[in-house]
Amino acid sequence: QVQLVESGGGLVQPGGSLRLSCAASGSIFKSLRMAWYRQVPGKERDLVAAITQGGSTYYAGAMKGRYTISRDNAENTVYLQMNSLQPEVTAVYYCNEQPPLQRYWGQGTQVTVSS
Repeated sequence: QVQLVESGGGLVQPGGSLRLSCAASGSIFKSLRMAWYRQVPGKERDLVAAITQGGSTYYAGAMKGRYTISRDNAENTVYLQMNSLQPEVTAVYYCNEQPPLQRYWGQGTQVTVSS
């Protein structure tokens, strides 16, 4: 069983940066393909970025170039560095496996981009 706890969100001005963290319990973390997702009210949860066990990365659409996903298998943690943030990315951000497992959804971390 894996438990995931997201942190690092907050209120940031347009053009600012945030680094999200996802701390995972469980020794199987390093064998999991992990991802960040985001959800705005009334919409489905969308994939933002994913990282394989070996560190290969994938970014959805316009995220590439502005976001960087990384992982520290020794610390059982996945990160999402978010730069040049704009109001349209305001959402709750979650981490999970990719593809996601329902039982692993946590509380997420709120990212709000506003002046």
